[in-house]
Amino acid sequence: MVIPRPRRTAVALAREATGLLELPRLALRFPTLALQPRGRGEPVMVLPGYGADDGSTLVLQGYLRWLGYRAQGWELGRNDGAVPRLLPLATQRVEAIADAAGAPVALVGWSLGGYIAREVARDLPARVTQVVTLGTPVVGGPKYTSVASAYRRRGVDLDAVERAVRERARRPIRRPITAIFSRNDQIVSWQACIDTRSPEVEHVEADATHVGLGFPPDVFRILATRLARGGGAGSR
Repeated sequence: MVIPRPRRTAVALAREATGLLELPRLALRFPTLALQPRGRGEPVMVLPGYGADDGSTLVLQGYLRWLGYRAQGWELGRNDGAVPRLLPLATQRVEAIADAAGAPVALVGWSLGGYIAREVARDLPARVTQVVTLGTPVVGGPKYTSVASAYRRRGVDLDAVERAVRERARRPIRRPITAIFSRNDQIVSWQACIDTRSPEVEHVEADATHVGLGFPPDVFRILATRLARGGGAGSR
């Protein structure tokens, strides 16, 4: 599959900005969202995307807590994209949450946060119940995203990163994964979000921008149903 790289044009950025319009829709659909399956205090950790911190996922965390989950952020500050530094810290955080709860943790990751969540699950399958990703590139690292140039300016060899990502993927993730993606994503090429290696992955397409993936009512509904059933397999 040929994967195009998103272009940071004025039109693309304008389309992404419309993602914030999902917030009013979310409020209007709350009566329906309130009827979704409820949790029973299971721990959930939500990981933010590149350039963001836990403040970007407060709405998502709040909804999951309202459903009855013990949802919390990753508490690691801003996601600056330094995966080699952040992954061990996120792993320690998951271990701490699992130990405190006496139960494994469900991971919900937005964009790069989803990549880190996947890698934690790859390394700690016994501490993770499932992973849900929102617009997460699983191919190429940042290479097929609109922030590729930012990594290049930092001296990052994107081809080497792509090879490293491909090498880690040789060891499958042994936990259920729900990969939510959007063809309207102007930040991450949707083709890079398709996971062809994990044995238990379900791909679900959403109608949203990348910025808006953390707010659409349909995404909240998908998240609620997947967390309630403990993950899923297959794709659609």
